Amino acid sequence: MPRLPDEPPFPQTEEEREAAMTGTEYQHPLMKAYWAQLDTGFKPIADVFEDVMAEALAILTREGLDAYLEAARVIGKLGRGVEPMLAFMEEWPTTARALGESALPEVMALIQRMQKSPNGKAITPFLQTLAPVARKLHSQERMGRYLDIALDLMERTTGSIHGHHTTFPSPGLPDFFDQAPFLLGQLSVAGLRNWVEYGIRNYRTHPERQRDYFSLQSADSRAILQRERHGTLFMDVERKLDLYLRGLWQEAEQLVPYSTAFDELRKPVPYYDKLGMRIPDVYDDAGTISGLDRYRVTLAHMVGHRRWTEAQIADNWSPFQRMAVEFFEDCRIEILLCREYPGLRRIFLALHPKPVEGACDEETTSCLRHRMAMLSRALLDPDHGYGDAVLLDYVRRFHALMAPDESGQRESSTAEIAELALSYVARTRRQSDQLARIHFADTVIDYRDDNRQMWKFIEEGDEEEAFDAKRKIEPGEELKGLPPRHYPEWDYHSQTYRPDWASVYEALHPQGNAADIDRLLLKHGALAKRLKRMLDLLKPQDKVRIRYQEEGSELDLDVALRSLIDFKGGATPDPRINMSHRTNGRDISVMLLLDLSESLNEKAAGSDQTILELSQEAVSLLAWAVEQLGDPFAIAGFHSNTRHDVRYLHIKGYSERWGDDAKARLAAMQAGYSTRMGAAMRHAAHYLEARPADKKLMLILTDGQPSDIDSNDEQLLIEDTRQAVKELDRNGIFTYCISLDPKADEYVSTIFGRQYTVIDNIQRLPEKLPELFMALTK
Repeated sequence: MPRLPDEPPFPQTEEEREAAMTGTEYQHPLMKAYWAQLDTGFKPIADVFEDVMAEALAILTREGLDAYLEAARVIGKLGRGVEPMLAFMEEWPTTARALGESALPEVMALIQRMQKSPNGKAITPFLQTLAPVARKLHSQERMGRYLDIALDLMERTTGSIHGHHTTFPSPGLPDFFDQAPFLLGQLSVAGLRNWVEYGIRNYRTHPERQRDYFSLQSADSRAILQRERHGTLFMDVERKLDLYLRGLWQEAEQLVPYSTAFDELRKPVPYYDKLGMRIPDVYDDAGTISGLDRYRVTLAHMVGHRRWTEAQIADNWSPFQRMAVEFFEDCRIEILLCREYPGLRRIFLALHPKPVEGACDEETTSCLRHRMAMLSRALLDPDHGYGDAVLLDYVRRFHALMAPDESGQRESSTAEIAELALSYVARTRRQSDQLARIHFADTVIDYRDDNRQMWKFIEEGDEEEAFDAKRKIEPGEELKGLPPRHYPEWDYHSQTYRPDWASVYEALHPQGNAADIDRLLLKHGALAKRLKRMLDLLKPQDKVRIRYQEEGSELDLDVALRSLIDFKGGATPDPRINMSHRTNGRDISVMLLLDLSESLNEKAAGSDQTILELSQEAVSLLAWAVEQLGDPFAIAGFHSNTRHDVRYLHIKGYSERWGDDAKARLAAMQAGYSTRMGAAMRHAAHYLEARPADKKLMLILTDGQPSDIDSNDEQLLIEDTRQAVKELDRNGIFTYCISLDPKADEYVSTIFGRQYTVIDNIQRLPEKLPELFMALTK
């Protein structure tokens, strides 16, 4: 911007800048020039103008200051009130320090795009979080990618009435800007793009759900955030950690991850109880220490407590005394661990903070944690460099207590360490320890657990918690039913799973009249007789002879006599005169999964019966046939009403015989809702995988393609079911689809490959289904 005619020169020194800011009512000519350049009448701006200009003068160059004031003037003229202008003037100097002044044009370009769209209200949260976002990103290049993500979100979620002119603002954009500093603390820019892309793709047409997603209120939002977080994920190294515990420490405890992403006020810390060892779900690298090594020392520290720490009665000890005992005991445990595996010392020292001596002002601040952290460092690090006489005395006494005896077996004890810690507390107590302001810098040792198992209480007070006490069930309290099982769903757009996307509720199917099924079997008596003859051929025989063996369990007399005659006649005899036996058994488990969607209520073509009634007849005959063969089998039905409500109904279980109870449930079958097939198949596989059979067969009887009312993309659930078939195949389950849809050729091969049959004449289903089963299980 050109210099004003009467504008004085730009202040070059600190004294000139301070002089420019002195006086009231902008009496200094430089301040008057700046205020005139800003061209605003907002009183809140006038109230803070001197303060923000002081910061701007200290950070920005002359050109940067001109651009800053011009940008603030433009924002003030947008017609959005004082908040955007105030936020920009307060946030930009800090942003420029982090990114450089050249980042301003890109920022202003996004503001102009938002102003020209219905998203003007998002300008304020964008500017209010600009500085913390800049501090997370550290570079102009990364800021440009962040702005591209925000622009993409805005353009793809801003709605229109007729598809030509945008009319409705993006529901999630303001919430995205509000959460951006937190998100960038958890995700890389690439991870943020994936997280945003997931929200756009799945909630673009659902304003309320979109707001929940981008404000981190929905379970999906948090699940995707967990998946995309940077660092070493627990799920990726769980097997390594389990082997580490078993191999090095002879421990086989359950490892239970907890999330560190959402509790900003009070970060959870590792701990262990009767249910397992609780550790973070992700660890970032810490300098030269990898996330995997951080997991290892955290587990090693807890193993040490389990092995060497004895619980102490804490009723008569103050919080200060208990904290001191915990610090001393933690150091004792780490010394003992390093004796077993000396390489741990390098990791402990790299992760342990090194407080600066004298960094805490004891006149105004409680330095209790600072003193304990210094002592902890000194106990572990021979080269600590501290000069405090009391600290050095207790370091000497600690190592004297830890020194091994002549046999080299002495490990000291928790009680001895506690006595030393109480002595330290009595000697170092300060009046300032009671102050509310506490010095926390360089005092957090994040690989240590919370020591809850170190204490026992004779009397439980309000401040103690019985961590292992079972919850008392109040009188009249009842279980409402089985909780849902959550299954992922495949998103073919991103080639990733949507974690915990479908909720499957399972229940026992209601019962009807078992006699109805018996009448159906009588109706098809002739077919049953024909099937019986086929079944007899398939029934397993106990023993089958294997003849013509050179080595076997017994002599085959017919072959032996023939060989003897050949030998006597001068011909070369056949040496294969033995035979053996093998058991000809069928080792197969079958799952019959029935689509119970609304379309089964339609009449079959050329018949007075519904598809549901014909399905009942076919399943009855198939169940009778499988029972005759003796193969263990289960029957279940499913339907869905959005991904939140997939119903899985047990009709017959593997351990249940084909009797009146199973027949009664089959007789009561009803159709309704939609067909979310992938989730139902994954849940059925949960039971089929547990069967100890050589061959596992899942038959899916359906009359249409996978679909649901909350899925606008027809291909989405088809691709998910295809992915489910691949998963089951990897797990040793053979899937086969029997489709009653005349148009199934358009999609069924995409899902099942060649493992399907389309029955065009549905009236022949009772005949075809058992025959198909027998053909598949020969």
